[in-house]
Amino acid sequence: MYEFHQRLAVAPPVGRRPTRTHQIVKRGIDIVGSALGLALLSPVILLVALAVKLERPDAPVLFRQERCGRRGRPFVLLKFRSMIPGAAAMKEKLRAQSAVAWPDFRLERDPRVTRIGRFLRKTSLDELPQLWNVLRGDMSLVGPRPTSFMADTYDLWQTERLEFRPGLTGPWQVLGRDSMDFIERCRLEITFFRHTTLLKELAMLLRTVPVLIRRTGVA
Repeated sequence: MYEFHQRLAVAPPVGRRPTRTHQIVKRGIDIVGSALGLALLSPVILLVALAVKLERPDAPVLFRQERCGRRGRPFVLLKFRSMIPGAAAMKEKLRAQSAVAWPDFRLERDPRVTRIGRFLRKTSLDELPQLWNVLRGDMSLVGPRPTSFMADTYDLWQTERLEFRPGLTGPWQVLGRDSMDFIERCRLEITFFRHTTLLKELAMLLRTVPVLIRRTGVA
């Protein structure tokens, strides 16, 4: 971690940083939005949790994974479990089949994903527990998507994306998603958040809804 913060100290300066007022208002929106989301979506959350548990009673409902957060600090990201137990141990064996360059990882047809998990991923319902991450302050409603690989694997210019709190949604999910590799994703996110405003982030949040609807049923 110390080595990474040394790298940040010599990283290229970002564009226009968000003001203190921007950060305070955004955090307020995150708290209110995530709390309302958890309350309003609680019936859906309970149904999904039940479905996941019924499919594999021997496995936990929630998947916990350490992710790279703001300033490179790790945090535990929550998702509904969409894979079979022991899926993480299989990742290295499947590495050669990844559709994107390592350390990023994605399979077109991942054999580790459960039947319920495929539905949850198509609809992004597996992401609902991250509203708790937003409420806790680990994440924001809008921000760069947190990676499962840590900051010491980043190239120097890529560390700029870590100046911003990771998000539940953002430009990568809305504009790129699976069509982009990590380098393209970094460029997109850095460009957006260099010039972000609250209105732009609100618009990005609203644009997420039709994107999720269009993805429903897509393999």
